[in-house]
Amino acid sequence: MAPLKQKEPSIDRSTEYEDFMKTLEVYHEKRGTTLEREPKVANRHIDLLRLYKRVLEEGGYDRASDTRGNPLAWRRIASEFLPANAQVTTLAFLVKTAYYKNLAAYEISTHHDKDPPPREILEDVTAKGGDLLNRTLENYTPKMSREAENLVNGRDSDGSDSEQRTPGNDKMDVDELANTPGRVTRALRHAPPQRVLFQPDMSSGRQTRSANQANSPTPGQANGVHGMSGASVTIANYEPRPLIPSSVRPVTTPANNPDHYNALRKKWIATRNARRGIYATKGMMLPGTGFTGPNIYIRALQALQSGLPGEVSYALHHLVKISHERGDKYQFGSFIGLAEALINRVLKVSSLFYDIDWDVQYDGFEDSHDVLNGTTGTPNLLEKIRTQVPLDVSDDLLPEEFFQNLGNINEAALVIRNMVMLEENASYLSSIPLIRDVLTIVLHLPRRSLLVELRHYALEIAEQLTKFWKMGAEDPLYQSLLLQLESDDRGVIITTLRTLSRISMIDPDARNLLHGVPPHIIDSICNWLLVEDEDLRNGCLDFLYQFTAVTENVELMTQTLNLEALVEQLVRLLMFNANPRVEYERQQSQTKRIKAPAGPPKLSTNIIDDILKIPDNRELSSNWLRTCYEEDKEEQVTQIAIWQAYNDTFNPQKTRREMMQAKDFIQNVSATFVGASAHIDQDPNGQNKYVIRGLKPRVVPVDPRTKTPYFKCNWVVPGDGDKETECGEYYSKPKDLWQHVITSHLEIQQDGRGGPKFAPEGAPKYICRWGGCGKFAAKGGTTSPWLISKHVQTHMPDTSSKAGLRQKAHRNGEEEASPPRVGATRFWLNTQDDDGGNAAGLPLASVLVLRNLARQLAKVDAHSEAGVAQEMRMTMGGGGGQVEKDGLVAKVFAPVKEQLYFVMAYNKSLREYIASLTTAIAAGDG
Repeated sequence: MAPLKQKEPSIDRSTEYEDFMKTLEVYHEKRGTTLEREPKVANRHIDLLRLYKRVLEEGGYDRASDTRGNPLAWRRIASEFLPANAQVTTLAFLVKTAYYKNLAAYEISTHHDKDPPPREILEDVTAKGGDLLNRTLENYTPKMSREAENLVNGRDSDGSDSEQRTPGNDKMDVDELANTPGRVTRALRHAPPQRVLFQPDMSSGRQTRSANQANSPTPGQANGVHGMSGASVTIANYEPRPLIPSSVRPVTTPANNPDHYNALRKKWIATRNARRGIYATKGMMLPGTGFTGPNIYIRALQALQSGLPGEVSYALHHLVKISHERGDKYQFGSFIGLAEALINRVLKVSSLFYDIDWDVQYDGFEDSHDVLNGTTGTPNLLEKIRTQVPLDVSDDLLPEEFFQNLGNINEAALVIRNMVMLEENASYLSSIPLIRDVLTIVLHLPRRSLLVELRHYALEIAEQLTKFWKMGAEDPLYQSLLLQLESDDRGVIITTLRTLSRISMIDPDARNLLHGVPPHIIDSICNWLLVEDEDLRNGCLDFLYQFTAVTENVELMTQTLNLEALVEQLVRLLMFNANPRVEYERQQSQTKRIKAPAGPPKLSTNIIDDILKIPDNRELSSNWLRTCYEEDKEEQVTQIAIWQAYNDTFNPQKTRREMMQAKDFIQNVSATFVGASAHIDQDPNGQNKYVIRGLKPRVVPVDPRTKTPYFKCNWVVPGDGDKETECGEYYSKPKDLWQHVITSHLEIQQDGRGGPKFAPEGAPKYICRWGGCGKFAAKGGTTSPWLISKHVQTHMPDTSSKAGLRQKAHRNGEEEASPPRVGATRFWLNTQDDDGGNAAGLPLASVLVLRNLARQLAKVDAHSEAGVAQEMRMTMGGGGGQVEKDGLVAKVFAPVKEQLYFVMAYNKSLREYIASLTTAIAAGDG
């Protein structure tokens, strides 16, 4: 049978509760009322402190009792203190009564800081109703009982008469009617006797018996008057004597306070167990008392530490999900023992493939073939691994238990891998020496397909941890990482190269020397640079950057590698994924702002006729303004000048049309151009000058609909004397411009088809005066109208093309309006860069390796020359001599100098790095 569930205590006897009860007890003593410390409702003791806080949350007793503004408040409060019960209404009133008797006055005094009503209208009456804050003796009348109300109204409580009869009189009687003998009927009910309440003697002297008899009330009479009850008046006017506060305090007994005796019993049991040496775990709660157990983090940690197969699988399943989703919050430092438990789980992989079960010792280390030093690490771990006896494990057929254990080990390694991606976790785990031994053991496992996943996890963990470690050439983990570079797995090689290049990155006092790398591995790394694999090349260059930073390593490379070929490949990578780009560099100092024209351009008759077709004068002026003017914040025109230009263009005598008035026209200018506005300035003489700011005349008029410029007539017209002027009229079409030149300037008659007529005898000679052309001027002119007209067509704009040919074929005043473009066009071959415009990727890594080689080869040269000179001095008996020997820097970098200069000239991203490289090469050559 299941054990009975222990009842949850209803009162939390905390320090706050005890202090509150003491304060409440003192308050009731001063008020003269009795405090019920633990009122009981439905077999549950009510916690007065908790009830007080809960009612204050509702706004106080008056707010909780407001049935309109806050209905069912006491039902909600009662449901929180009592178990589920169908009689919630009754229980709610009992809870309300407990609060009313014990806490209502205390609330008014403490919370509202007011004087509570007297006890006669508060504690001594029922808890029905509310509005305690406004209750006074004048405005509150306690509700009478039904009996007292009947007595005050002159009615008997039970309607009995003065005649008193025995119970036998109320029995069934025999009917006395003569005509119905023997018939038994129910008699009419007689009125019961009237109750006469006892009235004590209130007189001071002793009265005689006769006096008592004379003053004794007669049933049915009051003061000698029939029909009125004297007891009713007495009860209505009766006032009870004030109660004297009792000095007796309630005695605590097991009946009224069982929790107190349970606490004493538990204390006595704890004292007895302590004397016997039995101590209870602090904070432990008994099963079934409402404690839901530890959270999933603690649950998984304890399950993992238990070692039970089912619990371990449960823990690792949840830890994988937690480490993946909550990697930013889940830290080793917050869960002591988690890192060690995961490491020990991964360590069990050796027992699956070798006949060994590693024993980790932290104190009293005894060197044995199956013992690991958990305090400082195991220095001779590689020797122990070589002595292991392999098991006959086939990948084809394995038991279920084997796969279950291997799956748990992979999940444990995955959890570590996910968690070390956080810098805090990586730093914490790097301080545990056992992790280095575990990684070494995993990397020396047999090369089986079953272990590919675990090996990748181990390398990724090592990649995040090696930056905290300083490794020498004899370090077991360092030797194990170098061994991985002989693998044919691309992922293993790339991760291993990154891991080796990160050694000692965090420690500023340590250097990543990378000593003891076998020459064939260095040769393989240099050959991998030829593979079209960007990730592999990045890993190789990261390794070479660290490796070439040490002079001894570069000297080893000169003895075992073809450095010329390596340098050529690195130089080729300088232009990896170069992006060709053309940039135009403008010299701002030579640009000039072209002065605005004095007036608007001169429009041809056909353009004016097109504008005159607009019926509305306001729209007509807007079109003319858009054609001849444009907005400019730094310019302005006078109002009189723009008004005169408007009148000259649309002369009413020529157009025979009434135009706009000056005021309306100036207002329309501001409406046409948003940035233009009329102002009044003062000239140097102090006179007002009316201007329009933000407006200037166009150099070349444009079509307001298509925004395309019109074509200007550049024909030079002879003037007075030697003075010549330009025609300057604009036309919308090249054909109209050609017709204008033929008819107006050359005065050639045309045939019916629009072509020139043949020149008659004695015709004038024609010379081209288009923009200073002077065609036929050397011969004195030509008499052929056809020849001059065809020549004029060569000056007309070519409209057969689509892009900008009007400005290109027809050079006019617009060309003068735009500032000349001064500067040079540069061609660049920039490589990858970051958001800040700095070099990045393979080109940056390549130039850094080249710079390391140039600097270290110079040191190798200096060391070699010093050794040769010392040997010659010893051979020649101390005599000196000039040592002539070609330097390694010149030998290696001479074939690629032109390529380096090309990169420096065209690759803007690497320009500064190449300059530093060439400086190092020059220093090495010297």
